[in-house]
Amino acid sequence: MDALYNTHVKLLAFDFLKLTNSSMDPSSFSRNGMRLSRAETLGFVVTWELKPNKFLKFSIDDGTGCIPCVLWLNQLNSPYFSRRNPSDVRLIADVAVKFASEIQLGVIASVRGRITGYRGALQITVSDVVIERDPNSQVLHWLDCIRLSRKCYDKLSKNTV
Repeated sequence: MDALYNTHVKLLAFDFLKLTNSSMDPSSFSRNGMRLSRAETLGFVVTWELKPNKFLKFSIDDGTGCIPCVLWLNQLNSPYFSRRNPSDVRLIADVAVKFASEIQLGVIASVRGRITGYRGALQITVSDVVIERDPNSQVLHWLDCIRLSRKCYDKLSKNTV
């Protein structure tokens, strides 16, 4: 049962960094036997490295650890997008550039995307970014993660193991 497979699962860094990768499916990760492919996290942007027209690498620190993130900025020259409608690709590229302009050191950001591995390390390949203005957002995220872990994720994983 893959009840959470294509769902953005809210995770704290210490849970995210303990995910294991399935050797059978490189796009599938596991938490207590539950297959996951997408995650959501929230915290302070503590590192930032821009390669123009290629990618923005940054890290989110939620107080329990740091999650590496990558936001791709190469949609206009990537073969991955070559078969898609050019106006759709332009829209995707524009949104990525907007997200990249908002991500600055010290801001609180909520990030969602695919869980991926790169050179043996976990990261989030970013699909959405929201800059948080509410100083309580991080505490509320922690509470959500703890509640969901106990009431949903752990119960689902016990039913599937």
